[in-house]
Amino acid sequence: MTGPLVVLSAVGSTDDAERIARSLVETGLAACVNLVPGVVSFYRWKGKLERDAEVLLLVKTTGERFEDLKTALVAQHPYELPEVLAVPISAGHEPYLEWLAASGRE
Repeated sequence: MTGPLVVLSAVGSTDDAERIARSLVETGLAACVNLVPGVVSFYRWKGKLERDAEVLLLVKTTGERFEDLKTALVAQHPYELPEVLAVPISAGHEPYLEWLAASGRE
């Protein structure tokens, strides 16, 4: 996988979201992580319908960093089955995409 990505993951608390975001940016695995509070998730887990308040992490990275980012995210994530979804960025503001690609190599 190559090129810029947005990785999605949700956690149950702002503290967990901030801890993970800080770690991913500090280690250079992510250029930027946005935290979106107030997400309400409905899902089926172990045969039961669940409803939880969550914080969504929008992680900007590159395909080249994805496997290391995924490993770090799963290791730090408090859930038994963490959500880690990579969405390719097909287009964007070129200077921003260049910064994203260069971030982490600084």
